[in-house]
Amino acid sequence: MKIISTEIKNKVLNSMMLLLDTNRSSILNANKKDLDLFTKEDQAMYDRLIVTNGKIDGMIGSIKEVMSQEDPVGKIISTKNLDNGLDITNKTAPFGTIMIIYESRPDVTIEAAVLAFKANNKILLKGGKEALYSNTILVELWHKALEENGLSKDYIQQLIMNREETQEFLRNPTEKLDLIVPRGGERLINFVKEHAKCAVLVSGRGNNFLFVDKEADWEKSVKVIMNAKTEKISACNALDKILINSNIENYEQKLADIYQLLNSNGVETLVDADVNNILKDAQQIHDEAIWKEEFLAMKCCLGAVESLDEAVEKINDNSGGHSATIMTTNKNTALQFMEEVDCAAVYQNASTRFTDGGQMGVGAELAISTDKLHHRGPLGLKQLVTNKYYIFGNGQIRE
Repeated sequence: MKIISTEIKNKVLNSMMLLLDTNRSSILNANKKDLDLFTKEDQAMYDRLIVTNGKIDGMIGSIKEVMSQEDPVGKIISTKNLDNGLDITNKTAPFGTIMIIYESRPDVTIEAAVLAFKANNKILLKGGKEALYSNTILVELWHKALEENGLSKDYIQQLIMNREETQEFLRNPTEKLDLIVPRGGERLINFVKEHAKCAVLVSGRGNNFLFVDKEADWEKSVKVIMNAKTEKISACNALDKILINSNIENYEQKLADIYQLLNSNGVETLVDADVNNILKDAQQIHDEAIWKEEFLAMKCCLGAVESLDEAVEKINDNSGGHSATIMTTNKNTALQFMEEVDCAAVYQNASTRFTDGGQMGVGAELAISTDKLHHRGPLGLKQLVTNKYYIFGNGQIRE
């Protein structure tokens, strides 16, 4: 694959920033068409679909931030000189062609493309039908930015396909695919994993847990819970499950207080049998499968545990592997929790809402990976490359 110079790549990104700024009305009008066609039954998806001038500013900011980052391609990872005279250099290299499948969010059309392009990859953008008009105009602007700088439109492509066509493309792609990133709910992820013939990097599913330890600062715990649950319900880093150590001081009063606060803020709160013994009027959980669900709604589950070990076991059995928080003043307890919980991001005394490339210092992100290969957590610019070995010889043969 032809390696584009950093200078040319940055010129494309600069062109795109100017195009976004000067085509605001067209972008907003296209987004209005999408919004007018949306049924609004899924509030989380509707929230992700909306484009405002503020979101356009965010798109421009994402491109500017990526433009300022060091080009990740061709960086030396290691060198070795062997006794037989071979010189071996391991360097970063582009993946090649990345396909991302996502729902509702037009800003992904900007963030995914800018990251893939700066890392010298081709990207195929398969957005949801609910964002068709918004995505189409954004891709048209990308094409204009590429052509203004003498590059082919093929680097950034929009795929408009229904479910059956997508399934067939995954099984029999019309070009070589090197990586597929499904960014969305469990149904989308399972669909892609079932049909794809190349590497799939799973992203997007949350179902995040927060555990209130017996040594927690209760005031901080309440503040973190409310932020993680209510600040943005449409995000994959939102909180869905709350576990409270039943040995915490004033346990019954604290249960009642957090339950009342959640409900008064419009959060439907379901409780396990132990909590229901105390909160008699609360709606009890009858199907344990709900502990595995991601809600993306003003809804959560509240349960009781008797120990750190019980909390860790419940989280590892049910979470999506995205984010988990422990609220505790005990550093050793926190470290044990963080070492044993099997999630991409683990926190002490902080909201799960910080699992975000921009918030974690990574910058713009393609997705939050919950896979363990090749990278876990925010997929930023540095994570959109693979590696390649360069071996320089002088006629050596293997004996």
